[in-house]
Amino acid sequence: MRMEMVDWPGDILSLVAQEASALVELLCEQNSGVLDRIFALVELKTLDHIRSLTNTRDRVSAIVDYFKSSDRNTCTRFLTTVYQYSENIPFLLETTLVSLAGYTPGANCNHTCDTVDSSHSPSVKRPRLDHVQNYMDALKSMVLQKHESVAQAVVKDIRLEDTWVYLRHRNPPRVKDRTIQPQASLDNHEGEESEHKVSVESLLKTTSRVVTLLGQAGSGKTLLVHCLGHDWAEGSFPSIHLLFLLEFRQLNLISRDLSLKELLFLFYPACDDDKEQRDAVFEFILSNPEKVCFIFDGYDEFCAKLTHPEKLESINDPNKPLPMKDLISGLCSRKFLSDCTVLVTCRPRDVTDMFGSPGFVTCELQGFDRLGVKEYAEQYFHKKGDELKKKAVNLLMNNRHLLSMSHVPGLCHICCVCMEHLFSSDGTDLQLPTSLTQIYMQILLAFLKRINGGVVSGTALLQRYRSKIVEMSQLALKGLEESTIVFMDTDVSPELHDFGVKSGILSRVKLTREDGSSGYGFTFMHLTMQEFLAALHLMTSQNITESQLKKKLNLKTRWTTKIDPKSVFTDSLHVYVCGLAAEACKSSLVQLKGTDSTTAWVQKRQATVRNVLLGFAGSTSQTGPKIVELCRCAHETQDAKLARAIGSRPQFELRNIRLNAVDLDSLAFVTAAADQNVCLDIGGCSIDPDCLEILPSFKNVDHLIFRSRKYDDKFAEALCGILCKLQALQKLDFISGGLTDVGVVKLARALKDCPNITHLNVSDNSLKDDGITEIAETLCGLPNIVSVLMGKSSISIDGILTLIERMSACNSFQKVHVEANKDISLFFSQSSDKVCENTDLNNSEEPKNVTLKQCNINVSNVVSLCNKLRSFSYVTHVDLSKNSLGNKGLKKILELLPKLGMIQELNVSENGVDMDGVVMLASALCNQKNLRKVDASENGKENLLLWFDTSRRHSSRQLTSNVTGIHLHKKLSLTHSDIKPVYMTKLCKQLVKCENLLDIEFSHLKLSNESVEKLMLILPEMSSLQLLNISHVDLSTNGALSLIRSLADCQRVTAVELRHQAEAFIKFVPDKAEAAICKLTEYKLCKSNVEKLSRILENCPRLSELDLSYNFLRDEGVKCFVDYLPKLKISSSVSLTGNQITQVGALHLVNSMNTCEKVVAVEVSLGVEDQSLIKFVQEHVNGKTLRLRECSFEVIHLKKLVEIVNRCPRLLTLELSSNSLQSQGLFSLLDSLVELSTIQTVKLSKNGLRSEQIEYFVKQLSSCHQHRDIRIEEPWLTGNAVVSLIAKCLNLQQHIKEISVNRASINIITEGNSSPGSTIVAHPENFSSALQSISFDDCDIEGQHLAPLTLPLQKCHDLQDLRFSQLRVDRKGADFFSAVIPFLRNLKSLTLDLKGAAEDEVATLMQALPKTTSFESLSLSQLVLGDRGAAELGRALQSVPNLKSFNLSQCSGWTAARGHELVRGLVQCVLLAEIRLDSVILDEGITILAQGFSSLTSLRRLRMVASETFVNGTGIPCLLASFKGFKQMEEIELESWRMGDSGTCELVKCIPSWTELVKLNLSDNNLTDQAGEKLLAALSHCRVLQKLQLSKNQLGQASAAKLAQVVPLLPQLSELNLSENHFGQQGSKSLCECLMSMKALKILHLTSIGSSDLAGVASSLKHCPSIQDVSLSWNSCDDSLARTLAEILPLCTKLKRLDLEANNITTAGATVIAKCLPSCPSIEVIRLWRNPIAKEDENLKDPRLNFSSV
Repeated sequence: MRMEMVDWPGDILSLVAQEASALVELLCEQNSGVLDRIFALVELKTLDHIRSLTNTRDRVSAIVDYFKSSDRNTCTRFLTTVYQYSENIPFLLETTLVSLAGYTPGANCNHTCDTVDSSHSPSVKRPRLDHVQNYMDALKSMVLQKHESVAQAVVKDIRLEDTWVYLRHRNPPRVKDRTIQPQASLDNHEGEESEHKVSVESLLKTTSRVVTLLGQAGSGKTLLVHCLGHDWAEGSFPSIHLLFLLEFRQLNLISRDLSLKELLFLFYPACDDDKEQRDAVFEFILSNPEKVCFIFDGYDEFCAKLTHPEKLESINDPNKPLPMKDLISGLCSRKFLSDCTVLVTCRPRDVTDMFGSPGFVTCELQGFDRLGVKEYAEQYFHKKGDELKKKAVNLLMNNRHLLSMSHVPGLCHICCVCMEHLFSSDGTDLQLPTSLTQIYMQILLAFLKRINGGVVSGTALLQRYRSKIVEMSQLALKGLEESTIVFMDTDVSPELHDFGVKSGILSRVKLTREDGSSGYGFTFMHLTMQEFLAALHLMTSQNITESQLKKKLNLKTRWTTKIDPKSVFTDSLHVYVCGLAAEACKSSLVQLKGTDSTTAWVQKRQATVRNVLLGFAGSTSQTGPKIVELCRCAHETQDAKLARAIGSRPQFELRNIRLNAVDLDSLAFVTAAADQNVCLDIGGCSIDPDCLEILPSFKNVDHLIFRSRKYDDKFAEALCGILCKLQALQKLDFISGGLTDVGVVKLARALKDCPNITHLNVSDNSLKDDGITEIAETLCGLPNIVSVLMGKSSISIDGILTLIERMSACNSFQKVHVEANKDISLFFSQSSDKVCENTDLNNSEEPKNVTLKQCNINVSNVVSLCNKLRSFSYVTHVDLSKNSLGNKGLKKILELLPKLGMIQELNVSENGVDMDGVVMLASALCNQKNLRKVDASENGKENLLLWFDTSRRHSSRQLTSNVTGIHLHKKLSLTHSDIKPVYMTKLCKQLVKCENLLDIEFSHLKLSNESVEKLMLILPEMSSLQLLNISHVDLSTNGALSLIRSLADCQRVTAVELRHQAEAFIKFVPDKAEAAICKLTEYKLCKSNVEKLSRILENCPRLSELDLSYNFLRDEGVKCFVDYLPKLKISSSVSLTGNQITQVGALHLVNSMNTCEKVVAVEVSLGVEDQSLIKFVQEHVNGKTLRLRECSFEVIHLKKLVEIVNRCPRLLTLELSSNSLQSQGLFSLLDSLVELSTIQTVKLSKNGLRSEQIEYFVKQLSSCHQHRDIRIEEPWLTGNAVVSLIAKCLNLQQHIKEISVNRASINIITEGNSSPGSTIVAHPENFSSALQSISFDDCDIEGQHLAPLTLPLQKCHDLQDLRFSQLRVDRKGADFFSAVIPFLRNLKSLTLDLKGAAEDEVATLMQALPKTTSFESLSLSQLVLGDRGAAELGRALQSVPNLKSFNLSQCSGWTAARGHELVRGLVQCVLLAEIRLDSVILDEGITILAQGFSSLTSLRRLRMVASETFVNGTGIPCLLASFKGFKQMEEIELESWRMGDSGTCELVKCIPSWTELVKLNLSDNNLTDQAGEKLLAALSHCRVLQKLQLSKNQLGQASAAKLAQVVPLLPQLSELNLSENHFGQQGSKSLCECLMSMKALKILHLTSIGSSDLAGVASSLKHCPSIQDVSLSWNSCDDSLARTLAEILPLCTKLKRLDLEANNITTAGATVIAKCLPSCPSIEVIRLWRNPIAKEDENLKDPRLNFSSV
């Protein structure tokens, strides 16, 4: 088109003024040559002024201003010159100028300013503009043609201004580099997407940006972009001059690199392929990118992935050929043409490939709403007849499944086609499809029907065209696998082409090849149809294996990241495969398979699909999007079992995806199948409000959660419409959303119709006073409401007061919590609907709590607040912490407290209260009768809590006690403060007035000496004070000594315990204390401090214990104290442990035995233990004890020790342990020990004594005239060495009475020597020893070592007791016993625990056994007797008629015959009182034993443990029956008999007659409650029973209950073992009743008793004052047990061992136990093995806590 010269219709001067800024910008970019030509048009006078300006922009602006005010002709010449010689003129300005400048044909347009000459006419640029305009017109024509081809089958007109998309915005994260994961929590909104609706038309209204238009398959993306092109061509977007619409499916056909120019003119060629036109147009594109728009349709169909911008090489040359993925990526990422407009359509999961360039916008197509579906259906059936139209539309709108699918425009069209097909089919029974797959199956039939005009029925159609369908489905799958959508003529046979086109399944499309030529190809009518047909092939082809089929069933996720590979462009193939696995599709698949045994094959293939889905359902790692996909698949299969497996999970958590109607319909399907309550948690998901209509189909949703800023008032309004239809709904969370008061009020009112609602959470919305009050008032009337949460709201003080007022009128209200004027929580009682008719409200109403924390409440609000609180009849807890009350507000509250009803706790922490306020509270504590405790910290600035006693209002008995005086125990706690002297005086003066029992806690304080003195002045006047706790106080030494003075100043003080900056307290009694304890530890006491302390203690006549441990006294301080010791009146003990003394200090302590008459014992250890202790007696002292351990005395110290000991005539016991005694002083010490007649016991342990020194000591003792007990322990005292030493001692000392050797120690007891002259044995071979007992136990002695003892023992004619344990016997050992025993005519007891003896040696031993009438006890253990030994033993037993005790435990090796002889010998010992036969196999001899028991009437103790006693169970009844003859039984142990209930019942017959029974052990006997109850009933007759062991049985609740009845009748029961039974929780309660009356109980074992709730059992231990050993292991108890134990352990003053192994006690629980241990001195170990405890925790350093066996 040519442009002719025209006159400008307006004023040219006005034009210059209008375009002034554009002209300035243009001319500033030109070179000096252009400006010189313009200067030539300016008059000289003005020109000089312009040239004088130094800045180019100023000069250009002056020029434009000049011509703006010139005449018309001059201005015209100016504009002509600008147009003729300027470069890069903006298009709009250029269009205007060309109209003014005129046009001359043939003028050269390729000029530059450097080559300007007179040949250039004013119209030189018109050819370029003509080319652009011509191309623009042609481009619009091509775009219109494309739109016509795309829109020809459109049912409904598209109006872009009424077609909406969601425009997405992402809230930026606070942290710069934070990566937002789609799975992230939505509790904060950083990185969360928000949306708002805009029209499709608006997408191109704003240019120079990249827009990604998202939409699922069938949403209409392609149609809409062609409509955008159409509207552009019609002039709707004037700012866009050129619009290029390119399809990715076409771009897939381009394999070579192209430049942008080549790409554009390949698909939109210039007129007549005019190169000049192409150059002009492309130059225009490069010069004016903001006027160009590129639309790329169908990125999901692109076979490649866009290259990441960071990987692109710099693109400087737009003419450079690039790969297609690089070229498009460069446009999208602004690498070139940075100001152009780009619109890309794709499916949602591909949006991450767009990389988010500057100006990047994402929007997503909305589907049809309910009205849209109806309008489309009416339009579709408009020409089909009114009756069909009405019938079809009604059916579509009333069928939930069809309607949910129709929200997608493409699927809406498919549904309409499907219904048209179904209505046109024969038959009256209309079977509607229930899944998308079934709809496509009907669509396939509808297409097939087109071929023959609808003559053949559906089933016949599949049979008739089976081969074509198979071929078509094979082509479809091939295309998907090869990422092919467009097929060439060569890919499709002519027959298949004709079939596809006639049916409408295939569409013929025009193609542009990469060489520019045109051709034709084929595509399926829609990609979804290609996917459906591909699924048909997968399900019917014999060539597709099951493994190949399974690979196609991977669930798609809707979360993607930029690093994900480009996905296959299909999204629905797996859905259609699942749909074809439905029972409804079986007949169609059978028809398409068309071979023998087809039905079974199809069913197997369908089962394979369902089994794969069942496997997915069992996975716990599926994310929300995959769960949705799985639900869709299950819905397609319509399989109830699969749906039930998926829907059985308790919660569906869906995050950051778009949920459409089909998704919700599928979720409803699976949840309904599970038939259990489910939580639906939807966060950040985009949901159309119309989709909420599907929620009522979720029959089992009891908890519904919405969390996102997307959910606003409008969304809430839509939700309100369906809430009443959710019959199972109990909890609703609408959190982190966009609700305001308007929306939340509607929501609350809608919940009125939801009677089952228990919880509502509307936190993190935009709620204010009105909305908060309204929702609280509305919901409190609901019968089942429990809680309403409104966190992160905004409420004023007036709003708070109004809320409190409204809640006071609500009977169901329990608790209100408001914090920082934004976090509001309301809690209600479910039983509130019951109106109480009782006038006593205290007995009918539940406590109510009010928390108003950090709400800016001040003194001006107190009266109003208290008036509101008075409206509550029963408020128990009020929290007003972190407000601004100050002292005045606190005072006002104290004045109003009596009017506040039943308040129990008031928290006014952090309210600006100071020490004056604390003093005021102290006064209130004394004056207000109900105030029982005040807890303050930081001088009142931090914690400030008040507790009240309300019990007197419940009980008239308390009112009576109030009259008598101090019925209520009160406490003032002031911690972490600095009490100045003046405030100490004020506090104490107030506390003196307290008439109630009073505790004061001043812990974690700073107390100056002056403050302590002020306290001490008033302390004696506090007559009601019981405890003063001053733990962790920064107290000086003088201050501590001042506190100790209370022992003298106040006779009520019973204990002063001060540990420097640790636990410290003073205890009082109501009247005068009989005895007092003083502990001052971990201070640094110098000599002057010791003197001052001693002078104070002189005035304390009641002092019982004094502990001065760890005070760095050293030797000097200890000597100073010892010097004062005789003046002190201490009755029990003094501890000086840990004072870093040396041997000199130790001797000072030893000397106290001489300087202080009342000292009865001194214990000193200078080793690791570092212990120093002095003990006293009150009455006459019989003897004294000296214990010295690890003192490492040198010669000088030993001499001094001997000197001190010699001056102590009443020393009875001396212990020297680990002292490394030096030889030079040792003999002197030993001599002194012999000479001191008062010493009776000498213990020498690990002092490095050698054999000759011990021999010397024993020899010297021969001259001693009194009884001596010598105990010596040295590591070498084992084996041959100890035997040789004992032999020598027997030869050297004839007065030895007893010798016992145990491991590495010997104990020698001598009797007094009545013949002073006989101190030396002249002829040892002739003397007779006085030895009566000798024993060797575990001394590593072998038989070969015993020879030296032979002769000495043969002379011990008075020996009565001979014991050898753990002895290895050989022939020499046997010979030793054979040689010795015959000489021991008075032997009464023989114990041989031997190992390794051969049969001959054992026989020899048995032959040597005593055969005297004096022999009474024989113990043989672990011997392999053999037949000879058994026979000899049997005969030996017949020779000892007076035998009273027999032990054959763990002996074996005889045959049945010899066993009979052994038993016969045993039963002839009719005087036997004790028999032990542990693990002895008696075989048939059990019968003989049973018969013999009838004659053993003296038997008192019987022990037969372990099942090996019987070869079979036949002898058990016989043996039990024989017990009837026992009348004096005291102990019976039958462990591991496995006798069961029958055997136990037999035993029970005997028990009532055993009234002297002390011990019963029936562990591991398979007892159940049936026999257990009878056994326990029988034990009620055994009133002296002390030990009962019933572990490893099957006792249960009934036995525990019976035990509770019997235990009160057994007052002496001290040991109870019930481990490894199954009592359960109810049984443990019965055990609690047992413990209440077990005052003598010492040992309790309850290991693994089948109950994890043993807190009650633990609590009951406080009723067992004698308890020493407790096991509660292997019970899976949690921290509640630990907390209970921490309370009762200080009460168990004798407890030594506690076993808590294998429970669930955590570090917190262990810490609670550890904190109580300082109050539990008796505890030695607490086993905490196998508990989830951090052993390295700083709070668990007490060595008594044992965490492992290592």
